Amino acid sequence: MARVLVDFDAAVAPHRRELLVHCYRMLGSPFDAEDALQETFVRAWRAADRYDAERASVRTWLYRIATNVCLSALASRRGRPLPSGVGELFEDPDAPFVPGAEVPWLVPMPVDPAVAASERGRLRLALIAALQLLPARQRAVLLLREALELPAAEVADSLEMTTAAVNSALQRARARLGQARIALDDVAPPAAEQRAVVDRYVSAFERADVPAITALLAEEVILEMPPMWNWYAGVPAYAGFMRRVYRTRGTRWDATPVWANGEAGFAAYLDGRPHSVQLLTVSHGRVVRASVFADPVVFGLFDLPAER
Repeated sequence: MARVLVDFDAAVAPHRRELLVHCYRMLGSPFDAEDALQETFVRAWRAADRYDAERASVRTWLYRIATNVCLSALASRRGRPLPSGVGELFEDPDAPFVPGAEVPWLVPMPVDPAVAASERGRLRLALIAALQLLPARQRAVLLLREALELPAAEVADSLEMTTAAVNSALQRARARLGQARIALDDVAPPAAEQRAVVDRYVSAFERADVPAITALLAEEVILEMPPMWNWYAGVPAYAGFMRRVYRTRGTRWDATPVWANGEAGFAAYLDGRPHSVQLLTVSHGRVVRASVFADPVVFGLFDLPAER
């Protein structure tokens, strides 16, 4: 006799946050993730009278539903990348901007820096971007096997695959992340450590002090700015691009701190008006990636003033 859910809301509520994170890691957009989460709860509610606690915990049952909701959403498109993952490197920092409106780009997810370092680590921008480059079923297998630690046979049953296919997909997914030097279970650096570096960067940014900015950069630093295809690598190109910014846009910049994807950043204002949300990936006291989101939709994700 199946043991059904007696109080559906009470049973699913404790899993809401982690399911949202799971959907975000699958889909690369907090908007899409929220839609997928709501669809997950609708499907779960409709199937609640068939839930059997002897076959799976509520948590595992919900993850299975959420994963299949995400796979359905991905049936007509691939994941949401960042320019550095799919586009050609730009060598000239003065090259014209190339809009990429045809691409559904990765959208950052606001995260309270007070949450556990493990959760912030699961949302690192580089990890989310790398996951988006995996085929959808590889992505699902990797997350279910390594994040949820489901046995291969259970994952196979959930995704209507053979166990051999699950093991093969997992091996390929691990290899792809390994090539990108991304570990699924890395924790984020301490929040205070990140913010200290970003605060120094912001101070230099507001002063239009390019030498001070570049002094904070790692040699292999990446600069990208979706929805533009333009992206750059290395300190000289980064410095050249920042000189271009101040030369063409002026030096009247202000900033408000933000947190997203477990990383410190800031909302940049130009002449008092919203310009971009900039997330800085910090490692060993240096900025290794700057992701500049110029889409106004991203500004709406944060509780930010309309002007400075």
